[in-house]
Amino acid sequence: MFALTAQAAAAAEPPSSCSSDGQAARRWLAERFISADCPECWTAAPPAAPPRGAIVLDWVVPADSGDDAPMSAVARREARQRLDAQSLPMPESGHFTQSQSQSESEPIGRHRLRVQHGLALGGYVGASLRFNAKPGAKGPFIGWLALVEWLPKGTEGSPVPRQLVRNLLTEPIAPQPSADWPYQLWRPMNIPEGARAERLGVVGWVTDAHGRLVVLAQARCAAKP
Repeated sequence: MFALTAQAAAAAEPPSSCSSDGQAARRWLAERFISADCPECWTAAPPAAPPRGAIVLDWVVPADSGDDAPMSAVARREARQRLDAQSLPMPESGHFTQSQSQSESEPIGRHRLRVQHGLALGGYVGASLRFNAKPGAKGPFIGWLALVEWLPKGTEGSPVPRQLVRNLLTEPIAPQPSADWPYQLWRPMNIPEGARAERLGVVGWVTDAHGRLVVLAQARCAAKP
């Protein structure tokens, strides 16, 4: 009996790390941007549904009012970086800005991407991105690795589930990992105050010299809320 209890407890323990291995390839990245001074945008339904099977990211963009904005606690300055990368306008109060990007990867000779994250420890989550470009691709490429909190429908009045971006790592990356290190991006990522560790995961993607999406993937240890 004790052995069975121990086995059950071990099975209930979360894995020490989770990756995108074995997941079906994703082709669409949908990003939703709202201003930190627009809490009514959070509680309103997005104007357009994402493509079926898309990976969705929700960004809260810092407002001109700074820390006085109602949603400043979850705003990320990197949201402006994503808007600039896609030549998108800043969301105005009461309005959304949305984008949808389709990966160019094809089943034959495609780019390959692996993302991984560990468990939360001391306020940080270790996360990594490994990219293998398809033969002949030389770049330049930019890697993006987001720490995301999966929020269920109803969170703070949201009518839809949210995948709130909590942190972001982005750098130019090589088409292949180096011989002495298996990742192009790796870093302990800070968990912002208020984020729940059991809801965290990572989303990674790579863009080309023109800002076009070439491949994306996600990983999450916890079950979906």
